[in-house]
Amino acid sequence: MESFLTTIYDALWGPILIYGILVIGLMYTIITRFVQVRLVKDSVKLMFAGEKSDSGISSFEALSLALSGRVGTGNIVGTATAIAFGGPGAIFWMWVTAFIGAATAFVESTLAQIYKEENNGVYRGGPAYYIEKGTGQRWFGMIFAFTAIIATAMLMTGVQANAIASATKNAFGITPAITGIVLVLVLGFIIIGGVRRIAKAATLIVPFMAIAYILLALVIIAMNISEVPAVFGLIVRSAFSVDATFGGLIGSAIAWGVKRAIFSNEAGQGNGAHPAAAAEVSHPVKQGLVQSFSVYIDTLLVCSATAFMILFMGTYNVQEGNESGPYIVEHVPGHSYTEYTQIAVDSAFTSLHGFGSAFVAIALFFFAFTTIMSYYYISETNVAYLMRGKAQGKGVFFVKIIVLAAAYFGSVRTAQTAWLIGDIGLGMMVWVNIIGMLLLSKPAIIALKDYERQRKQGIDPQFDPQALGIQKADFWVQRNQKK
Repeated sequence: MESFLTTIYDALWGPILIYGILVIGLMYTIITRFVQVRLVKDSVKLMFAGEKSDSGISSFEALSLALSGRVGTGNIVGTATAIAFGGPGAIFWMWVTAFIGAATAFVESTLAQIYKEENNGVYRGGPAYYIEKGTGQRWFGMIFAFTAIIATAMLMTGVQANAIASATKNAFGITPAITGIVLVLVLGFIIIGGVRRIAKAATLIVPFMAIAYILLALVIIAMNISEVPAVFGLIVRSAFSVDATFGGLIGSAIAWGVKRAIFSNEAGQGNGAHPAAAAEVSHPVKQGLVQSFSVYIDTLLVCSATAFMILFMGTYNVQEGNESGPYIVEHVPGHSYTEYTQIAVDSAFTSLHGFGSAFVAIALFFFAFTTIMSYYYISETNVAYLMRGKAQGKGVFFVKIIVLAAAYFGSVRTAQTAWLIGDIGLGMMVWVNIIGMLLLSKPAIIALKDYERQRKQGIDPQFDPQALGIQKADFWVQRNQKK
């Protein structure tokens, strides 16, 4: 079975996808004229603007819901994996992918807002919706919806649950089966409450844990401040195979940097577009900008925090390419990448025995838990796309069962198998979403120009798709008619 899964993984994550994502992100960066830099002030301001309604959530709630999906095990274990198999240089390529990926996230989230719908009293949207309306091909949208449900409900949930179970066992000695049962009970309580309860939980949990985690990293950096130039130099030299130790790893550094950046920040995958569509805003670009900035928060802040802690403390091994490759360095013999961050924090605070393992386990629990919540919300949104009426209720109930089952079984799997299955789910979504975006990104660019034109006039941008020649943006047409 593992050999079969590896064959699928290799087919999905070949050079075409790895380098294609970089090219597409660069293309959107140029087409939008570096929107992720030019309008970064607007991005920050808009996070706290806007109001929720009976059908929609606020921009900040949508941001938190998106971050709950972005900030997860990919930030802790995923970053460690990138170092383990791509060397320190993989972190540089994570940064590059995040920077240009912010433009990709802007486009997909803006499209999600343009083509969103109101379904059973709540806003719904995402790649399945904009692919169908933008291309006029429902079968294409259905492919993404089925892919997203399989990937998020079944395949990727297990990665998050496995990371929780591994960290909890390492820190507290709790068996994965017990962790899995507790995870299922708590998760079940929240997802039964639907999107509003999920958004509320994400708003409470994600900002608090992200800030606490970054502050811990800053303390460790301050304790090793004299090493900052050396660590940055190691990352950059390794990224371009200049460093003597990691000289032959440039291909692995790029591949693992891109894969783990996307797994973490989801730019191009389409996950962030789902909560983006749920926001109550007056113009699609507003939420596109907010979601664009969330990529920075995820990768440039949280992933970097993990990387710096591991590299400052030197608590990592590096194997060439994957777990079967030869060791290039072995600083922590006998330890897996799932433990690198915990060992790093323990090493920084040796007088506080077990503090690092416990803190990282708690952080990982909240990060990964909220990501599973986000995965459920994405699955529910795609069920709503595929089904209507009574069938939708049955479909949503079925997805709840699948997510809870995947969370338990992911807890008791081996880490290698869990990540392999998760990467397959990720690759499936990226392929379908990127193809769809390439076919219909023009409306997002039109909307961006309209937003900037209105901002220059000093007015709060309002969206009128008919005036812009954008077809099938039915929600906005009806909204403007009501006004």
